[in-house]
Amino acid sequence: MDIAPTGRTIPEVTHHHVELDGTRLHHVAAGTHGTPILLVHGFPESWWTFHKVIPLLAEAHRVVAVDLRGFGDSGTATDAFDSTAAAEDLHRLIEHLGVGPVHLVGQDISGATVVRLVTTYPQDVRSLTAIEMGLPGFGLEALADVTHGGAWHIGALAAPGIPELVLAGRERELLGGHLFPAMSATPGAITDADVEEFARTYARPDGWRGAAGLYRSMLREGEEIRAITRSPGLTVPVLAIGAGGGPFTADTMSRATGGEVSAAQLAGVGHYAAMEAPGEVARALLDFLTDVDAR
Repeated sequence: MDIAPTGRTIPEVTHHHVELDGTRLHHVAAGTHGTPILLVHGFPESWWTFHKVIPLLAEAHRVVAVDLRGFGDSGTATDAFDSTAAAEDLHRLIEHLGVGPVHLVGQDISGATVVRLVTTYPQDVRSLTAIEMGLPGFGLEALADVTHGGAWHIGALAAPGIPELVLAGRERELLGGHLFPAMSATPGAITDADVEEFARTYARPDGWRGAAGLYRSMLREGEEIRAITRSPGLTVPVLAIGAGGGPFTADTMSRATGGEVSAAQLAGVGHYAAMEAPGEVARALLDFLTDVDAR
């Protein structure tokens, strides 16, 4: 269903809601030809994290950027939400839109979600690109270990009831005063207007539940993610785009695939690569997708 945008938008996209079993997903679409791309955001983000990249990709591809359940303008999540439910949502979205197989692009905490989609529904996916992305079972859990430099917000989000108690009403301060400044390296790339757009969606009633569900599942699903990467495994071409995390994404994906991984490393760019270096991200993606499609 076509809808009017609730928050910020760009002229190149149209906004849509899809009613699925158990939730409603918001997504934007751009481009009318070429193989389809599905963009999946991380935290603390929504589809808006790709708003600079989408027009560049849409010149040669049909592009869909989704708000995961519990994020952006999609339906809110329940306490049971996890990466398995998120992957099922993406599968149903691809089926509903009739766009499979897609070039799947996952970022940050969406790693387990996109890996589950690839291994459970291989017919849905043409290739996988990981941007600044780790995986449970391959070292991502270490980011929750504050005694060795890990991030405090992972434990806060994963603790039942704590996001609503501590973070609700402080969305603008948390995102604009801490998370984005701490993990970006490109002055001016993430504006006050960007922060306001992200904060708007987390400030909804139960607006933290999507992120809480993915972080809770990240802390417990490492063994299962390792198992599914072994069998049935990641059988599609893989691109790893690293930025502020250095070689972490490429190393993770190389271990998870057990095979060759294409890699691009963006110098001088922080964690939020799609907003900090959209041209470089788009070039790396387009070169990779052109090669995959030619094969």
